[in-house]
Amino acid sequence: MNVNLTPKPINFKFGEYINKGFELMKKDFGSIFVGFLVTFLMSIIPFCGLLAMGNYYKYLRKLNKNQNPSAGEIFDFKDFMPYFILQLIIIGGVFVLYIPFIIFAGIAGATADSSGEVSPIFGILMFPYMFVVFFAIYYFVLKGFYISPLISYKGITDIKTAWNISKVMTKGNLLNIFLFSLVASILSQIGILACGIGIFVTAPFLYAANYFAYEDAIQQIEYDEITEIGIQEKY
Repeated sequence: MNVNLTPKPINFKFGEYINKGFELMKKDFGSIFVGFLVTFLMSIIPFCGLLAMGNYYKYLRKLNKNQNPSAGEIFDFKDFMPYFILQLIIIGGVFVLYIPFIIFAGIAGATADSSGEVSPIFGILMFPYMFVVFFAIYYFVLKGFYISPLISYKGITDIKTAWNISKVMTKGNLLNIFLFSLVASILSQIGILACGIGIFVTAPFLYAANYFAYEDAIQQIEYDEITEIGIQEKY
């Protein structure tokens, strides 16, 4: 079957993803929990954190489709290179963001008085800079929300291509995605209240909710040429 992608803004179904995440947790919590532990272990390996998460989403996809996956499938390095490149880009971005901070710190040190008190210019420069940094981080994180499923589900290995598609998919949905991520994160952290260790029970929910957000989005941009040909012939 020849399936292509037609990037477009996604109809983001906030509540549906949350509810389906809970339903999947209730349906097969044991398998989800085991998969989460394996993902956690794999994330300890340097440069394998994003890869582990991407493989976990594949694992959840198979669980949801009753395909009985093995947790060992999470230790799959087929998609290592695109996730490795993505992590290098993130590290490079963080380094670039720190350059102005280092410059401002140098200016503050050079303009400090004899008692060592930092010049007010440091605060004047840092406040707007920190605002820009937080805005930039959230913008790129939200705009790149769908990069992971594009790599793991559709095999897109070029990060620039995945980024461009994700930008189109998130158009008009940045606030919804931000609120969804915030709510899902809060719900996944509830386990902290149970002496901290409960986080291992509730944390998988974040992945389950994200899985449904990813799955629905990919389905919305898939274009089945065979189905389309059949529709054209029918009419």
